[in-house]
Amino acid sequence: MAIGCPECGALEEIPPLGKRMVARCDVCRISLERTAGRSVGAAFACALSTFLLLIPANFEPLLSVSAMGAERTSRLGSGVAFIWGQGWVIVAILLGLFGLVLPLVRFGGLSLVLGLTLRRASPTWLGRLYRWVMQMDIWAMPDVFLVGFFVGYSRVHQHLSARLGAGGYCFIAAALLSMLTRATLDRRTVWRSIAPERPILPGRPVLSCTACDLIAPIEAEGSACARCGLRLRARKPDAVKRAIGFSLAALVLYAPANIYPMTITTQLGQETPRRIIDGVKELFTAGLWPLGILIFCTSIAIPLLKLAGMGWFVVSISARSRRHLRFKTHLHHIIDELGRWSNVDVFALIVFIPLIRFDGLASSWMAPGATAFTLVVVLTMAASRCFDPRLMWDAAEASRE
Repeated sequence: MAIGCPECGALEEIPPLGKRMVARCDVCRISLERTAGRSVGAAFACALSTFLLLIPANFEPLLSVSAMGAERTSRLGSGVAFIWGQGWVIVAILLGLFGLVLPLVRFGGLSLVLGLTLRRASPTWLGRLYRWVMQMDIWAMPDVFLVGFFVGYSRVHQHLSARLGAGGYCFIAAALLSMLTRATLDRRTVWRSIAPERPILPGRPVLSCTACDLIAPIEAEGSACARCGLRLRARKPDAVKRAIGFSLAALVLYAPANIYPMTITTQLGQETPRRIIDGVKELFTAGLWPLGILIFCTSIAIPLLKLAGMGWFVVSISARSRRHLRFKTHLHHIIDELGRWSNVDVFALIVFIPLIRFDGLASSWMAPGATAFTLVVVLTMAASRCFDPRLMWDAAEASRE
């Protein structure tokens, strides 16, 4: 049985794998399947536990702080509601989706898919549901929110007495289990249980589904995939144009995201604007250099890497370059995976901003840099998602003709 490599387009036959084995593409060497640590049962237990823990995490108190007899308590959605009230609607909607809504939808849907897989049930809608929850994977961010939560907690704890609530403990457990779900999910086995893969027919042109990698005759292009229901395309439509558009929009916003302040803090009547780099310096000054390095990498270095990488890929296709194809393929895979982690700093803001509300003493407000930065992250993620790395291999092959 064969699949199409999602990174280079090569047709690959994957034999049954034993324990602790990895199947790699013969052409680009990307990992296609691995069995080490993968289990449908373990992924189901983790996904269901994540979903159940996210419910109290959203409603129970997350974090409490006190200063001079006054106390403030926040919940998971407090920061989103607070910045919405301040008028930062775009940031509130995006972070509400990434941190609150999509995690519940994704892990609820994934629990249903994996539960039916374990029962060997395969209703007609199962493939579509599994495709949707897999497409939500990078956009549902409880793990990123968790790191942002620790950064925000560290900033609050420097100046105020802070303690975790029941919702905080549930959220930490849910976020850790969400990471275990990603680590243990046996993606290929689930797809095969929905519909088995097909053998390669010698001499017959084929294409592979861009979602589930199922092989189909080239004549089926434009029809629905038999396994996941996505419209079959030989390559992602308008991949280069969309990648260029999203990347250019992100590039325009990158400068204001770093020049304008992310927050404005008022202490005893004195306003202090804080840019991304100012927040990094504060963490280093406070001795929290591991967090400072993390924020520098996720908020400054990774967005630049994504923009430079996407530019390189587009130029390579235009020039029909045959150089460094494997490296560029692996770089795209890394960019696609790392992009979501740039949201750490913004999630950190919505943890501590609603807590720093002590009239006459200290208060904190969202600033324009936060909107620009959030859009940079989203646009670069969209650029890498819509780009099709197989086009680089197509262009290199065309240059040989």
